[in-house]
Formats: sequence, C-alpha cells, structure tokens
Amino acid sequence: MSYVLSCCSAADLSKEHFEQRGIHYISFHYRLGEKEYSDDLGQTVPYKDFYRAMVEGAETHTSQINTDEYEAYFEGFLRQGQDVLHLVLSSGITNSLQSAEAAARNLAEKYPGRRVVVIDSLAASSGFGLLADLAADKRDEGYSIDQLADWIRQNRLRIHHWFFSTDLTFYIKGGRVSKTAGFVGRMLNICPLLNVDVHGKLIPREKIRTVRRAITVTEEHMERYAEDRLNYSGKCYISHSDCPEQARALADLIESRFPKLDGRVQINWIGSTIGAHSGPGTVALFFLGDERVD
Repeated sequence: MSYVLSCCSAADLSKEHFEQRGIHYISFHYRLGEKEYSDDLGQTVPYKDFYRAMVEGAETHTSQINTDEYEAYFEGFLRQGQDVLHLVLSSGITNSLQSAEAAARNLAEKYPGRRVVVIDSLAASSGFGLLADLAADKRDEGYSIDQLADWIRQNRLRIHHWFFSTDLTFYIKGGRVSKTAGFVGRMLNICPLLNVDVHGKLIPREKIRTVRRAITVTEEHMERYAEDRLNYSGKCYISHSDCPEQARALADLIESRFPKLDGRVQINWIGSTIGAHSGPGTVALFFLGDERVD
C-alpha cells in the first residue's frame, strides 16, 4: 500500500496481533517504582509482574508520546515514500492528539507531497484496538487513505466500551472514588460499571453488587447496543487487568448468547498505559453497535 496504518501501544492488542494485521504502533511510557519503561506490550515487564508490583505498593505514572517522538516515528515512513494514517488514543483521556498533529504539521513542510493523517480514535484500550483492527480490514479491501480516514471518522463512535472493576483500590488512590465511597463499596461488594461517551471520556454509569451481577449486566448492554442485537456477527474483544477468570466468564456468556460472532471472543490484557490508572481487577468489553449518543 502507499500508506501505513498506525496507532499506539494503548490499543491493548498483542505484539503478534499488530504484526499479523500489519498495524504499526508507537509506544507510550510509564514509570514503575523508580524506573521508566516503554510500554512495549509486556515484552520488558510481563503484565502479571506489572500488576503484582502495583499490588505490592509500587507507584505508577504514565507519560504521553511527545511531538519529537511522533515526528521521528512518522518520518521513518515518509522517508520510504509512504504516507501515514495514525489513530491516537482518545483525546478524552490524553493530550496525545495535539502532539501527533503538531508533528504532522512540522513534517508537511519537510516532505511536500507526503501526508500524515492524524485521527482522534475517541476510544481506549482494546476498543481502540478493535477500531484499528476494523480499519485494517477496510485497508485490506483496498480503501485509499482518504476513504479509510472517512470510514474511521464515521464509525469510531460505534465502538462500545463497557467495563467494571472488582477492586476499588486504585480508583480510590487516583481520586476517582472517595475513600468513604470506596469503603462502603468494598463492604457491599460494589463493582462500578463505566463506559466511554461521545467525547471519549470515561463515565461512571452504575453501581452493581457482586462480580457475577456485573458480568451479567455488562453482557446485557451488548444485547442492547450491538449491531443486529443477538444476531451480531462482528468481532468482540475483552481486555482485563490480571483477572482472567472474570474475563473468561464474560466471554463464555457472550459466546452463548451471540451465536453468530465473527470467531470467538478475543481476550487481551489491559496494557501498562491504561493499567497504571485502573490497577488490577478491571474487565472491559468492546463491540460494534449503535452510535454512542451521550
């Protein structure tokens, strides 16, 4: 192709998945304890070790990709005569969009006739990954860079994100849940259910008692919003932060309710960029459905 499809490591797909689909990526950065790492999809610090360190008290911080890094990354493709279509992590949770757009403007002067098209995914984690994967399908069908950019903009709000947490520790630590509410939530086995709105922001929606009920309610939202409802024949992704049993339980329920799925539910890890904020115990569901409206 005359262009490359690109995103960032916070799309929470495996390295093998990116390679198989021909999707390029650039990595965010995170600090674990006293050491800084590239979010290299768990290659340097396996995800289980990352979440174990969080549980044991290691401080975590993340840093976005700056303009210079984006510029060097994009230039590698432009030098080879390839344009770039790059999806960024939702502007609702990071300022990465501005950095990528600034890099694209700088390179437009240096490489006249070449293009870097930057698009806000309005998505996160494997919802971001699902959008990139669906874009790869369209690229493989022969879409031009402009056709694909238009398709992404028209369909990005159809990617649904529904997720719940079984551990409020890091929600309390990050200030998203007060200490009082967190104490009550733990006593009552509350699992907050959240989703991503039209602005790409994480919004609390419900407080659900027990993990079993949270799994059921999450699946019910897919029944309510998925394209063609129970006849949904698209892809379905789940990501989790070191709680594979709950992720598998949700996947099993979905596979039993949606017999026409495109393959089995794909289960991924929530990577270090997103996981540094969610902490362990989060399960997230992603699918294609009605356009998000709030």
